[in-house]
Amino acid sequence: MSVQSRRSLLFVSGVLLAVAAVAVPVVVGTAAADPGATGSGNQARIVGGEKASLADHPYVVYLTDAGGNQFCGAVVVSSTAVATAAHCAKAVAKQDVRVVAGREDKRTSEGQVLGVSKIWVNQGYTDPTQGGDIAVLTVRGQLDYRPAKLPDSGDAGLYAAGTQATVLGWGRIADGGARSDYLRSAQVPVVSDSECRSGYTVYDQRTMVCAGYAEGGVDACQGDSGGPLVVGDTLIGIVSFGDGCAKAHKPGVYTRVSAYADDIQTQAKPRLLG
Repeated sequence: MSVQSRRSLLFVSGVLLAVAAVAVPVVVGTAAADPGATGSGNQARIVGGEKASLADHPYVVYLTDAGGNQFCGAVVVSSTAVATAAHCAKAVAKQDVRVVAGREDKRTSEGQVLGVSKIWVNQGYTDPTQGGDIAVLTVRGQLDYRPAKLPDSGDAGLYAAGTQATVLGWGRIADGGARSDYLRSAQVPVVSDSECRSGYTVYDQRTMVCAGYAEGGVDACQGDSGGPLVVGDTLIGIVSFGDGCAKAHKPGVYTRVSAYADDIQTQAKPRLLG
């Protein structure tokens, strides 16, 4: 059995390369990066979601390679940094990563496209199912969009089972389906630790949180990895992995941002020159 991060597939010179598979002894399909060719004319989005607006969620951004192929999501955490999944940060060489902000429709040239000067990956990260699937990218220049709020000690209730959260991204509409030109969102309830553990033996409540419906039907999917799970404007999760997309009793698994809020804040601080 195999686990995939929720990254996806990359077309290079007409050859389809699988870039997201991570072999582990449990069935888990992650909401990984999706370095698919954006010019293919395919339409995709979060499973069971709807079109979303950057006016409501200005902190949502996506990552591309140097050729403009979107492969992951990310979230603005300061004027100079975005947070994403560690498996996304390791998917493409630093010099080839671009952060695209303020672009609701990928077919336009709106917003900003910024290179990356530094990548911090959580120490000890190995693969999404082992936890620690978090990274911070420092951009070249300034991001002109409001950052998401990081959770603090008073926000523990945001992780209570049943809390309605919003996941956002430009990923696929179904497992292996087409990609989205537009930002999409979906409402998903936070799942209890015991319920998530029953679906994933690798689940670690210290570093992960699950969200989704018992009957399935709504979930993040390939290409959404690294994107945000928010309650209001507070970032509680980063899309990490799952067993396929939107399967019954297989909620999406997210990096628990509260466990890494201090690290994110430290890495996101603007660096003074000189």
